[in-house]
Amino acid sequence: MEAESEPYVRLATMRQLHQAVADLNTARSLADTLQSVADGIVTGLGYELGCVNLVRPDGDLVVAAFAGNSAAESLITGRVGSRESWGRRLSMGEAWDELRFIPHTEGWVLLDDDVPQWHTEGPEPRFEDEWHPLDRLYAPMYASGGGLDLLGVISVDRPRNGRRPGAWGREALQMYASQAAIAISNARLRANMQRALVRLEREQQALRASEESFRQAFEYAPSGMAIAEMGGDQHGRLLRTNDALCRLLGRPASVLRRYSFADLVHPEDIGTLLRTSAEGGRAELRLGRRDGTYLWVSLRNSVVADTTDGPRFLLTHVEDIEERKRNELNLAHRASHDALTGLPNSAELRSRLSARLCERPHSVTSSAIEALDAAYGDVESAVHGYRADVYEAEVAPGVGPYDHHVHTVAPDPDRDDGTKGLAVLFCDLDGFKSINDRFGHHAGDAVLIEVARRLTTCVRDGDTVARLGGDEFVVLADGLGAADAADLAVRLRNAIIPPIRVDGRAVRVGASFGIGWAECGMTEEEVLHSADQRMYVEKRSRSKVHRRAG
Repeated sequence: MEAESEPYVRLATMRQLHQAVADLNTARSLADTLQSVADGIVTGLGYELGCVNLVRPDGDLVVAAFAGNSAAESLITGRVGSRESWGRRLSMGEAWDELRFIPHTEGWVLLDDDVPQWHTEGPEPRFEDEWHPLDRLYAPMYASGGGLDLLGVISVDRPRNGRRPGAWGREALQMYASQAAIAISNARLRANMQRALVRLEREQQALRASEESFRQAFEYAPSGMAIAEMGGDQHGRLLRTNDALCRLLGRPASVLRRYSFADLVHPEDIGTLLRTSAEGGRAELRLGRRDGTYLWVSLRNSVVADTTDGPRFLLTHVEDIEERKRNELNLAHRASHDALTGLPNSAELRSRLSARLCERPHSVTSSAIEALDAAYGDVESAVHGYRADVYEAEVAPGVGPYDHHVHTVAPDPDRDDGTKGLAVLFCDLDGFKSINDRFGHHAGDAVLIEVARRLTTCVRDGDTVARLGGDEFVVLADGLGAADAADLAVRLRNAIIPPIRVDGRAVRVGASFGIGWAECGMTEEEVLHSADQRMYVEKRSRSKVHRRAG
């Protein structure tokens, strides 16, 4: 017979258990409650060690409280065991109703898992029901009085009488675990309620101060801010603007209230504004100032509600990005233009040529069906509202866009039939190397800059003067016949040959021109090579002296 079965011992144990449960319900905080649970295991239930493992939001269990050994408490409190390891422990061993007892004969397999544990030292058992130092006893705590929602696990070690608990001890531990779960749940509820009350008070204070805070943030923001109507007949109308936006657009707030952003945006950017989402939308566009100029800005929208289910307004942040846009344009210009002369560079020249040429030669005739398509294509497009090139690219990808492309053709140099084409004049300077050799690269650069200027002044606004590199230039002139192109080459040569003043001295260069023609079916490389070859033919046909004289 175990000593705890005696009535007076049971009564004393009941008193201790009652006091331990009472202590649980007087704790003021969750941390105090958890420590009371651990202390009650030692003072009320008579175990040498008590540990409370609490389930975290991620499912793992953390040692939240420990009692019985201060050294062990400092080492084990706060350590975490995985839910998987705890699940293994709670599924093995002997089931004492809801308790789980793992005798030392089975527990050796758990020595290497990650569950934090601490055992009191003791001698080996001498009889069957004596407690072994490696015996383990766990009391799961479930929320809502015994469901499947695990709240935590109480683990105990070595009863003070040195024997495994009997029926009364097991029932007492299980009852205590149930009461501990209720106390912990109540402590959490109180903590949540206290946090909710504190949060509610803070929110009320924030609401009372929000109007003033918003007003100051809105009015004194360093960048432009605007509030506009959302929905209804006046959708987009500006209701309120800050000083920064007024200064940015050069208009007073009273005037801006007559407009919406759609009234102020540049005509070319109206599509960008309309495509901008109201909720979280961003756009970069130009807004008109009072003096008639336009300014690049970045718009960022957000939706704010006046009250719950009340009217919604559009809050727009307006940032000046004029300088950044200017820098972007400068970078794009540098990428496509020669750094020395400012003329389009080789890549830009090839890009402009490529935009005019298609892969299909003009000499290839269309079939009868293609001819009918070409004849009636414009009418069909007007009636049905579709673009033929989009149709061919998306619906009939096997058909190219050539029948809707104005082919670039070359005039016949042998007869003047009125054909106009895209002339490609390849220019190579004569005598330029000797200037570099005699006077240095500084003088050579000055000559190249002056030649670029003279070439540019001799062509029309729509023509292109590009520098390929070194002393090679190319002129693209559209809408010329063969005789027109020859006359242009003479004018350009005559513009180049006058003396050029460099560092107080006069130097002269000549120029050799080769005239090629861009024609569909040719690549841009073939076009430039053709003009280059004609230039060399022209250079060889003139004497060295004559070339230098121009």
